[in-house]
Amino acid sequence: MQIERGDSSNFVSDSLPDGSRIIRDSGQQRIYALNPTAAAAWDACATASTLTSVANEMRRSFDSNVTDELAEASVLELQEKKLVSISEPGFKATRRQILAGLGAVALPLVVSLTVGEQKAHADRAKSFDTHEAHPSHPKANVPKNNKRPF
Repeated sequence: MQIERGDSSNFVSDSLPDGSRIIRDSGQQRIYALNPTAAAAWDACATASTLTSVANEMRRSFDSNVTDELAEASVLELQEKKLVSISEPGFKATRRQILAGLGAVALPLVVSLTVGEQKAHADRAKSFDTHEAHPSHPKANVPKNNKRPF
């Protein structure tokens, strides 16, 4: 079985301090957020071509407790989002086997949004009124009569 990344010429990737990663796919106009486990698998797929080599690279660069089943779950998560492709799928681990081998390592997680969805979420998350004179000042919940309850 061979594992390889998708068309990486469309990908722009940024690592975050906690080990997670953001990937922007300009070809599909999508943004992917990978937790540290999925990010380690993504990094391992840059050079690795088999599940065994992905697992070994994840153990070397991420956590020595990574099992083959966790590496497999990570690759499947990346494949589901079309970030990697797999030829001759030969995966065999069950969810129970993956969970049993986890220990302190988190399940891989990849969240995907279109650029439009990401912009809409960012616009809704703004915590100030853009028409205020001082939008950078947080709003305080102080009674208008300036009497404090204490």
